[in-house]
Amino acid sequence: MFPTPPLVEIVESPGATTAVIAEETTWDAFPGLWRALLDEVWAFVRAASLEAGRNVMLYKDDRPNVEVGVEVAGAFDSDGRVVASALPAGRAARTLSRGAPSAETIARAHATVIGWCEANGVVLDRWRWELYGHWADEQDPDEYEIEVYWRLRDQQSSPAGL
Repeated sequence: MFPTPPLVEIVESPGATTAVIAEETTWDAFPGLWRALLDEVWAFVRAASLEAGRNVMLYKDDRPNVEVGVEVAGAFDSDGRVVASALPAGRAARTLSRGAPSAETIARAHATVIGWCEANGVVLDRWRWELYGHWADEQDPDEYEIEVYWRLRDQQSSPAGL
């Protein structure tokens, strides 16, 4: 049985304060880089006793310039490579990917958003991000959730029915 394709919706993203490492990389290098960046951020978050949320990946362009990190509650003093940042607030196209995370399922979720937006005349910005649910040891891999967002251009008008 094939999974149901994710649905796309236009939402108001609330934004979120994040602790991240910003990096300019390549798409070929990124799969081997993100885990070390995330581990470094988590070491900082734990040492600083910050209240942390979900893991985040923010892509600012197609190069990619990325921010890898975690949602945090409130402001904090940056230290070394870990800096304070924020996820974008405002209108975005969003889908939810369920299942064990893989490059293929995440790419499919991004392609779904792009395809839906093209079909519905919704103009996207290049900024996009992923929010990763927390994994529980006993959790069914099919229940794991990744939220995928693409920021909309400011001049965007809603397609009919939204």
